[in-house]
Amino acid sequence: MPDLPVILGIESSCDETAAALVRADRVILAQHIASQAETHARHGGVVPEVAARGHLESIGPVIAKTLALADWDMGRIDGVAATGGPGLIGGVLVGTVAAKAIAAARGLPYYAINHLEGHALTARLTDDLAYPYLLLLVSGGHTQLLAVFGPGQYQRYGTTLDDAAGEAFDKGAQLLGLGYPGGPAIEAAAKSGDPASLSLPHPRARHKDCHFSFSGLKTALARQIEAEREHLCVADMAASLQAAIADALASRTRRALQKFIAETGVARLVVAGGVAANQAVGAALAEVARDHDAEWVQPPPALCTDNAAMIAWAGMEYHLAGRSSDLDFAPRPRWPLDADAPPPPGRGVRQ
Repeated sequence: MPDLPVILGIESSCDETAAALVRADRVILAQHIASQAETHARHGGVVPEVAARGHLESIGPVIAKTLALADWDMGRIDGVAATGGPGLIGGVLVGTVAAKAIAAARGLPYYAINHLEGHALTARLTDDLAYPYLLLLVSGGHTQLLAVFGPGQYQRYGTTLDDAAGEAFDKGAQLLGLGYPGGPAIEAAAKSGDPASLSLPHPRARHKDCHFSFSGLKTALARQIEAEREHLCVADMAASLQAAIADALASRTRRALQKFIAETGVARLVVAGGVAANQAVGAALAEVARDHDAEWVQPPPALCTDNAAMIAWAGMEYHLAGRSSDLDFAPRPRWPLDADAPPPPGRGVRQ
């Protein structure tokens, strides 16, 4: 039996430099991450120029460490995949140049991977999930509902009209003085709070489409904090914000899942992206799946946040399909998964 293909994946789209080796049988041979979280926490968020310098310093050691952890030689890999966008362009450039250099030097295929597609295909890596399925991609910069039919084959059902859910968590944490990153901070504070203590709006509740909006939640929270400043209960505020975001995600996903089942006859729901690691969000979405007797996949938290294993696996899917990228690929700060989708109502739509 011949050796199974192994892909080296590189992720550098935001503030973490990561590399992973993934085999075609869905085994993660090794992965390693160099985080800049502490550095950016001092600034209250990611500083692009600082992040780019961090990636430049870390990329070589991270790849070397990953190979060492797997006791693997560079001569034994079958291709190199790297995030080609969307993301902070400085970091994306660092990862792309590294991947191209390895591929060119060793005569290997190169795979420019859409970061969102890495998240979209994670359920295939973790659960060997069959196509098609409905995906809620919910992260710091993206909130989308997509039907996934195969590598590069997506149909958008809904997207955010302004801020992403992750941005609502981050802004809420900032307003409540909980620090950065906001998602874990809000979740921790919410554990001792009452989610029914504060009445927050449900954006677009009366609209019949599958689009999201979270900017109004941030504004409403800020007003409540100002009104109750002398008697502020941070735990209650955090719990109420978390419940409002989870409810908004679940209601739109419910509508999209009904549409997906009607169009495909398949009941499969996946949630991926950093916000998917939130337990309240996961519980709300699991209930949606149960209500529709849908197969439900929520990858482990470590594979919901940005990581290189998902990039390596997306590269593997293209490798097995015989589809590689040209070495003249230009990194992209914006890169929608479904570029042909009609624009939703409103302005400032995130891709």
